Amino acid sequence: MYRQQLNLLQEWLNNKNRKPLIIRGARQVGKSTLVELFAKEQSRTLMNVNLERYPELATTFISNDPQQIVSALEMLPRTPALDPSSLLFLDEIQAVSEAIPALRYFYEDMPELPLISAGSLLEFTLSDHKFSMPVGRVQYLQMGPMTFTEFLAAIGEDKLHQLISNYLPHDVIPDIAHKRLLSLLRTYYFVGGMPEAVAVYAETKSFRAVSEVHNSIIDTYREDFPKYGDRRNLARMLNVFNFAARNAGVKVKYSNISREEQSVTLKADLELLCMARVISKVVHSHCSGLPLQADLDEKAYKLLFLDVGLMNAICGLNYNTLSQMDEHKLVNEGSIAEQFIGQHLQGLLADSPNRELTYWLREGRSANAEVDYVVALSGQIVPIEIKAGKNGSMKSLHQFMGEKQSPIAVRFDASLPSVSTVETTIQNGQKTKAVKYPLHSLPLYLVERLKAVIEASQ
Repeated sequence: MYRQQLNLLQEWLNNKNRKPLIIRGARQVGKSTLVELFAKEQSRTLMNVNLERYPELATTFISNDPQQIVSALEMLPRTPALDPSSLLFLDEIQAVSEAIPALRYFYEDMPELPLISAGSLLEFTLSDHKFSMPVGRVQYLQMGPMTFTEFLAAIGEDKLHQLISNYLPHDVIPDIAHKRLLSLLRTYYFVGGMPEAVAVYAETKSFRAVSEVHNSIIDTYREDFPKYGDRRNLARMLNVFNFAARNAGVKVKYSNISREEQSVTLKADLELLCMARVISKVVHSHCSGLPLQADLDEKAYKLLFLDVGLMNAICGLNYNTLSQMDEHKLVNEGSIAEQFIGQHLQGLLADSPNRELTYWLREGRSANAEVDYVVALSGQIVPIEIKAGKNGSMKSLHQFMGEKQSPIAVRFDASLPSVSTVETTIQNGQKTKAVKYPLHSLPLYLVERLKAVIEASQ
């Protein structure tokens, strides 16, 4: 199946100053499959070594001698010999942590060998390492679930895939294509972007088969809990895990997770799930300038789950329920649309040094305001609302634009693309302030084209 990261791997391979690459991402997002696809696409001999199978290689990697390491790897069963067309892949590298510092010596002593590594629970090793990290000697690639356009390509909807991929502002989207995309978007809400679930749906079109895959992946994540270390209470971890899926997009209050457990304990459980990349935080930023992450209030945050399909599986939503939900309700109520937009924004920002998602929150006795997401794109602060309805229902966005005076605002809904000028008033202390700004309304399925829309508006 096509993955957008194949293009990034091509750029990496052709880089004259190529460094060993570490792919970071949650379990089962397709890291290993990506490397296999890339090797096949490039007609390269793949030397694929899963280090979970060979913990005894730790002593070999300690030598920090690339030639000695490669010689040992060539002795493993079903491992091809190194040749000029080889691609070395060290999978599950966290299982032999000694391999991580050795990467710098491949960069320095054997730069001609393309080397990729990956690990599902790599963040735990990196956060608790007792070795010298190869700073400046490795490159990272962030990987998440398949996007909506990748899903379309996988199920054979090539024309719709191209329509979104090539969309530019002012392009006309035919009404029939718009309706089909909204219908397929509901399918994606259920199937999600986990590659195994997408592959099963593409082959069988069976929602029951997809549910079986979801259940298997969820069980795998739960079985990982003991690997998080520190002898966590597994029942409590499961409770936190389920809470995160059922409360995506909602500001976290520890008392809502459990009234019996201390907040510091629940916070630690959430942090571990973040390290496993099963969930992620969207932190409140005051949005006073760039980077947005320099102005955070770490105590105020909401959660995103890894994947909208897995989230709905844990919440018990079946396809019949999703397919019959009113479009207005689907956008405005619950967390499905916000989760969908959030996981795609993470993909858009994956290569940014400030990739953590933020939102804006103002809490007061009588005047609360919250903007779903605020991102930095093309040097601009862009507030994003996910809301169907008239402009008057977006009081929080009006408040943000009046206070922060961003040059552009974006709303995602189920309507065709449009641009309008919003003119309204807000309360600024005891005074009334006039607010005027351009609002770009986009259908949710165009989220991957957000950067192109922002750039065209400048």
